[in-house]
Amino acid sequence: MFGPFKPVRRVYHRLFNKDKVLVRALAGIIGSTPDNLRLYKLALTHTSFARQNAAGKHETNERLEFLGDAVLGAAVAEHLFKKFPYEDEGFLTEIRSRIVNRESLNQMAVKIGLNLLVKIDTSSHGGMRHKSVNGNALEALVGAIYLDKGYNTTHNFILNKLVKPHVDLHKLVNTTANFKSKLIEWAQGQNLEIRFDIIKRKQQGNTTEFTSEVYIDDKPIAIGVGLSKKKADQAAAEKGLEFLKIG
Repeated sequence: MFGPFKPVRRVYHRLFNKDKVLVRALAGIIGSTPDNLRLYKLALTHTSFARQNAAGKHETNERLEFLGDAVLGAAVAEHLFKKFPYEDEGFLTEIRSRIVNRESLNQMAVKIGLNLLVKIDTSSHGGMRHKSVNGNALEALVGAIYLDKGYNTTHNFILNKLVKPHVDLHKLVNTTANFKSKLIEWAQGQNLEIRFDIIKRKQQGNTTEFTSEVYIDDKPIAIGVGLSKKKADQAAAEKGLEFLKIG
């Protein structure tokens, strides 16, 4: 009597069991069981793996990534604001940017095992996973948690599962990476001309935000922002090193 429905039941059980595995994995990462699983599936879906929905739009994690980036930045900013009550906004901005930069997020994503859950079409990347995929997925996951659980749960996840276990704040504060010197040294070693130009100044109350652009042989390669010319140059140099893939 139920013979024709056996294949349907098999597919249903297979999908159900697959979801159970995903829920367990996410609960281990987040610290609580997801309520809206669809949000988390979307957070783990890279553009290369996206499929068109009924409205003809590709469903990917990019919108969640946008939201997660903002929530992540806010939570880290609040944490630093309370932890360093006597430091100025320039210090807080620099430390926050070093915590939430792409390399740091990629490393945290791998440490919590998120890289094992991300859906990506490796055939479109020559079988390789682009280095920013995991960090992007982590931001999207933060966005999913925020929509599913609210700010307090998301804030706790960011601090207790990401920042406190995987960011050495003491080392970060006491290590001043001189990206500008490193980039200049590389350019000189390659017999290339390098220069930094302040291309924009933006007044914000009593502070001025500077935008620096770095050029290699008169070609612009990166832009950085900071609350002093020196910090703007450092930010541009750091992005320049990333662009040139200089470790």
